[in-house]
Amino acid sequence: MENIRNFCIIAHIDHGKSTLADRLLEYTNTIKIVEGQMLDNMDLEKERGITIKSHAIQMEYNHEGKDYILNLIDTPGHVDFSYEVSRSIAACEGALLVVDATQGVQAQTISNLYMAIDHDLEIIPVINKIDMPSAMPEEVEDEIIELIGCDRKDILRASGKTGEGVEDVLKAVIERVPHPTGEPDEPLQALIFDSVFNPFRGIIAYFKIENGKISKGDKVKFYNTGMEYTADEVGVLKMDMIPRKQLSTGEVGYIISGIKDPTEVKVGDTITHVARPCAKAIDGFQEVKPMVFAGVYPIDPSEYENLRTSLEKLQLNDASLTFQPESSVALGFGFRCGFLGLLHMEIVQERLDREFNMDVITTVPNVSYMVYDKHGESKEVHNPSGLPDATMIDHIEEPYIKASIITDTNYIGPIMKLCLDKRGELLKQEYISGNRVDLHFMLPLGEIVIDFYDKLKSISKGYASFDYHVD
Repeated sequence: MENIRNFCIIAHIDHGKSTLADRLLEYTNTIKIVEGQMLDNMDLEKERGITIKSHAIQMEYNHEGKDYILNLIDTPGHVDFSYEVSRSIAACEGALLVVDATQGVQAQTISNLYMAIDHDLEIIPVINKIDMPSAMPEEVEDEIIELIGCDRKDILRASGKTGEGVEDVLKAVIERVPHPTGEPDEPLQALIFDSVFNPFRGIIAYFKIENGKISKGDKVKFYNTGMEYTADEVGVLKMDMIPRKQLSTGEVGYIISGIKDPTEVKVGDTITHVARPCAKAIDGFQEVKPMVFAGVYPIDPSEYENLRTSLEKLQLNDASLTFQPESSVALGFGFRCGFLGLLHMEIVQERLDREFNMDVITTVPNVSYMVYDKHGESKEVHNPSGLPDATMIDHIEEPYIKASIITDTNYIGPIMKLCLDKRGELLKQEYISGNRVDLHFMLPLGEIVIDFYDKLKSISKGYASFDYHVD
């Protein structure tokens, strides 16, 4: 265990973490030639240049004559996929906090950082893109020091494009990230942090072992669902899956046990042995709460069952998607799906089309309201037609969010006007450094699900970054 390091890369969208991850893979000879974003393997990710799924991969590196195993998890940066980030953080002991040398600290940088600090991860700050002509490493260093209170000498400078400083990053991971702790002789406890559906082999679950060992052929059970299986194959994740006879405490790997039903695998569940079960499950991560709801209906009504199967398979790979059946007078039978945001909704729609060949109609996104009647009873309403008679309503509650907007001081006026027009109220404003300010607002979620983000980007000339959580 002393030679294992589990770490993830966190950053704001577009700060170059996937490129840096590629360089790390190249330096550790995990892959020979990098052909653009090796870890972003979904066509959608390559086209849009964003990471949608977090990806786990194992690297081997020799440092001062010792061989180390480094398990890297690359994570998305967009606010809609912050749930992926929280799952990756749960399987790590350290995090590289990547900040773009040309843009400085932005909204998701801060929210992902707080998530990592909550899990007691060792944070290694890295300034990326220092080869750019517009890089301002000194100013960005000041921002990082103010943000996490580290020493200037702890901040690494690197370039994912040219490979400069990458060896320092690997050295820092080995020297600064603590090795996993746990007892190899205790009963097996392994946390499932992701799963994928393979049409030939059933469901493949990815896990990190907290205590104990797992071997091929073991009888295992999933703690929360209580289902029992045989471990047909266990192994580690490199560019492909590499089978192993046994995995021990601290390692990250996969298990194939011929599970066909997507509902039997829950991300955040604990794997243990049937013969010698653990006393309690590992604390998983919080249940995800969808923010934006929309109806998804098949264009051909006879495709309803296929749509259900496709959504179940997609849910395996994306635990933040929720759905329940609903029917509409105009569109027939379909599903009311919950998404984390508008980009998430767009990506799910696109994946249904590409991966499962499903043509669907999506209704306009909305949020749900709680209606209280005069008898003190409450019900959730998703649609104006679900409202009770106006004389019966006592009051209605709507979901509110706390938003953090980081922007240049030149745009404070227009951004405040935009938020106040959306019924927002200003909580506080903090100056980060020089001419950058962090505005905190309370806003009704219903006001921001349609076009708020687009308007924010256009009035701030693309400069404002936005992050929010439900209040």
